[in-house]
Amino acid sequence: MKLKNFFDISERIKIASDAALEKAKSKFNEIDDITEYNQQKVLSAFIENRVSEADFAGSTGYGYGDSGREKLDRIYADIFGAEDAIVRHTFTCGTHTLAVALFGVLRPGDTMLCVTGTPYDTIHSVIGISGEGMGSLKEFGVDYAQVDLGSDDRPDIAAIEKALEMNPKMVYIQRSRGYSLRPTLSVAEIGEIAKLVHSKSDAVVMVDNCYGELVEKIEPTEVGADLMAGSLIKNAGGSIARTGGYIAGRKDLVELCAYRATTPGLGKEVGCTLGENRNMFMGIFHAPHVVGEALKAAVFAAALFENLGFRVTPTSDESRHDIIQALCLENAERLVEFCRGIQSGAPVDSYVTPEPWDMPGYDSKVIMAAGAFILGSSIELSADAPLREPFAVWMQGGINFHSAKTAIMLAAEGLAKKGLI
Repeated sequence: MKLKNFFDISERIKIASDAALEKAKSKFNEIDDITEYNQQKVLSAFIENRVSEADFAGSTGYGYGDSGREKLDRIYADIFGAEDAIVRHTFTCGTHTLAVALFGVLRPGDTMLCVTGTPYDTIHSVIGISGEGMGSLKEFGVDYAQVDLGSDDRPDIAAIEKALEMNPKMVYIQRSRGYSLRPTLSVAEIGEIAKLVHSKSDAVVMVDNCYGELVEKIEPTEVGADLMAGSLIKNAGGSIARTGGYIAGRKDLVELCAYRATTPGLGKEVGCTLGENRNMFMGIFHAPHVVGEALKAAVFAAALFENLGFRVTPTSDESRHDIIQALCLENAERLVEFCRGIQSGAPVDSYVTPEPWDMPGYDSKVIMAAGAFILGSSIELSADAPLREPFAVWMQGGINFHSAKTAIMLAAEGLAKKGLI
């Protein structure tokens, strides 16, 4: 019986895909090793905390005594090597979670020092870099300063040491690259910054860990970060958690964040779970495997587009510290066509044609491909690009590698059919 070809992909792209897979083999083996270690770490945390069916029951009202909610906090703390954690479906997104942490720790007269250059666009209005009259940190009397990256696009250690003389309350580190081509920080690099900060000041080291969870065998809170935060519709939710975020770190700092998340004096003691516990438990349990699949999709995309003659970052053989893959496609037409190809290979809304639009929080038109089971989920395969220099598309996610591989091949095929590669 002749097997069916489900997608119209040319021989040229199939050959390039086979070559990319061969090129990616050794990196796939590394990813499998990290995935297995992290899956054992997560399984151990579940066993040590005696997870039971009763923990999945939802609470209502105040949510007092929700043992599942409390146990999930402990599991996250154990996985991330932290003293404490708060994990809630009521965190609406990664930016909201980061904002809760920032407002939880910082007070009027404090200085927040970002040491990884200008942070990601959507946090600008939280800090007060943009968005007057919104109730930013700046409007509450919190000063902002930053240390730009060095000429090699790495943290400028000497400049950071000098900036610590201003006695900041918080040193803020964005692990992932955002809409830039600078390298994502490794946990080891974060540890070096934390060590320097703690040797020279009493500042709180906070990490925006979005896109970085479970990519390495250790996390920032295991190498000196005092606090970190992330989204459950990225890595940590494993494509199962339907919404939410987490904050993990020092117990006293997590408590301050909990007071901001609910109200002073109540903190983590309140907050009903409304039946979301099961999804959040399943999400973090599934997360190491899904992150591994997303990493394989990123490596494959890098190898394929290297073979097609494009600059990619990271390259297919570089070490990875988040799930994001940037492809430098050189012009807006290629960006749009790539995103449309990714959308055409999505399990949800594959028939939709992405168009550039003025997305809130961004300073230029953005095109997005995101046919996901959970709206806006970045751990499911998606691709987005601001239509501006350097005309790069940022791709991330993939619930399973084989489906993601097909979508990436369809994107390449779309470019080929229009004579763009």
